[in-house]
Amino acid sequence: MKKRAIYPGTFDPITNGHVDIITRASTMFDEIIVAVADNPKKKPMFSIEKRIEMAKKSVQSLSNVKVIGFSSLLVDLSDKLEANIIIRGIRAVSDFEYEFQMGYANTSLKKELETIFLMPSLEYAFISSSIVRSILPFNGKIEHLVPHSILEDIKLHQIQA
Repeated sequence: MKKRAIYPGTFDPITNGHVDIITRASTMFDEIIVAVADNPKKKPMFSIEKRIEMAKKSVQSLSNVKVIGFSSLLVDLSDKLEANIIIRGIRAVSDFEYEFQMGYANTSLKKELETIFLMPSLEYAFISSSIVRSILPFNGKIEHLVPHSILEDIKLHQIQA
């Protein structure tokens, strides 16, 4: 049986930190499913379709990584995908507190679900989607924060916004 893991997130937009986690996780599991959350309560900058497209562009070189969108409970998605491993990235203690609670909440809904925490490589530890979004309105430099394959998508979005 294949070891399949889900890496869920909003990915608004996907960053080099996300890609670092995905790349490293892809060496640990047979298949990684990057699950882009459609959560309107978060009021994302990019549409779900654009976030999925950018994620696909960012991981296209990784043959065992698939990108999908979802709008259900993560435990329901894990049932549908037959995946009982959730990957979460942790940059700081504040991330851990939130992810720790979410991991236990998910396990309370599905006992077989395991959450694995990965730290990004040191050079990506400060990067977050919210930092990228806060720089964009000022036309600040983001080339070192996001995959080069999606820079044009982001710039085009800025022009249209």
